[in-house]
Amino acid sequence: MTSYDQHADKTVDFLLQRQDSRMKNKYAIVFICIVALVIIEKESNILSRVSDKLIQRQTPQQTAQTPVYLSNTTQKGSLMVLKMLLSRLSDIKRKISNFSDEQEEEELDDLGTNNYTSARKHILLLATTRTGSSFVGEFFNQHGKNMFYLFEPLWHVERMLTPAAEANNGTVLSGIYRDVLQGLFLCDFSPLEKFISPPPQDHVTPALFRRESSLSLCEERVCTPVIKDVFERYHCKSRRCGPLNLTLASESCLSKQHHAIKTVRVHQLDTLQPLIEDPRLDVRVIQLVRDPRAILASRMVAFSSKYHTWKAWAQNGQVPEDDEEVKRLKGNCDHIRMSAEVGLSQPHWLRNRYILVRYEDIALYPMQKAEEMYKFAGIPFSSQAREWILRNTQTTQKASGIYSTQKNSSEQAEKWRFTIPFTLAQVVQRVCGPTMKLFGYRFVNDEKTLINKSISLLEDKLFN
Repeated sequence: MTSYDQHADKTVDFLLQRQDSRMKNKYAIVFICIVALVIIEKESNILSRVSDKLIQRQTPQQTAQTPVYLSNTTQKGSLMVLKMLLSRLSDIKRKISNFSDEQEEEELDDLGTNNYTSARKHILLLATTRTGSSFVGEFFNQHGKNMFYLFEPLWHVERMLTPAAEANNGTVLSGIYRDVLQGLFLCDFSPLEKFISPPPQDHVTPALFRRESSLSLCEERVCTPVIKDVFERYHCKSRRCGPLNLTLASESCLSKQHHAIKTVRVHQLDTLQPLIEDPRLDVRVIQLVRDPRAILASRMVAFSSKYHTWKAWAQNGQVPEDDEEVKRLKGNCDHIRMSAEVGLSQPHWLRNRYILVRYEDIALYPMQKAEEMYKFAGIPFSSQAREWILRNTQTTQKASGIYSTQKNSSEQAEKWRFTIPFTLAQVVQRVCGPTMKLFGYRFVNDEKTLINKSISLLEDKLFN
């Protein structure tokens, strides 16, 4: 049995013992309350019988010595006693119910959005492309030596399975995404290895997507000797390393206190329920959203070759809303909104485990929002992360490339307003209207308003 298996078994045993202790406490209290109820009901029955006998005795012998009003008074007194007992019975039942609810809340609170414990946390940053997720992911990547961070590991799964997934509406793909994430959070890279191309040899690969974006995969203990003539496209920048040894990566992962994964490939939050309910994990989901108009403007620049159709529409001012491109945009908006609606409704399996954050709020208040996300995750906000945010949110235009994580964040939040044609902004508002309303993005009715930076397009809104 590996050290990981032992750790997992101990964790499960601890959780089961804790649950067993709580259940015993619950049963003891419920038993005491039941005994109290039985005693009260017996008292009620005795008083009722006594009352009935008094009534029977008094009713046929209403003499001059026993006025009618006295008999009525006796009956009324008995009824009052019964009412008092029934009231006490209802109060006790209500208290039992309240106690059960309060204890359940306490158990959920033990998950603690505010408790900084030594227990391992698993942060899942969910987003879509061009929402600033690479930038926000760095908040956790830069945490320090106690964090194991992975950048878009599901890229390999999507690349291999997308054609097949499209044939079954992505249902199979969603399940595979969940299983791969579960393995990675448990430091098991074998589910991911099946989708890396070319296949790893003896758990060694030069083909892991964006390896250099994870500090954990480029640290000294994971860095193997350089192999001549082996090309690694996403090689480490901080030091010269050979191909990635996934066994060493797994060992590094197990040694870290906390794990974080950033992905833009999970589109349905509810498909993650088995992952979040896994007793071996303590998953916290951060859903990052952005103004859909800004996303389209950014994609037209970053993925220019794929957006020729949109550029043509911008030139001639005509956008056929039954076109597949527009339908795809609407589908993306609907998926984001539906996932957010699930998260914000706080179902039992997500309570205290989900927050929604707007990119625009992070761009305007990066340090404050980073602190809030760390607090939610139950992890102390490290000095290394603070320093990185200070260095990288007030950078020069030269350093602020398309894929750069260095941003002048406050300027970045508004930049799209001067690049998207008003015609396309209107299309987004029509097909993504419900999503924009949910997230608090204001509509514009003319181009003048669109490019007027003194008019905020962001409503003040609290989500969590």
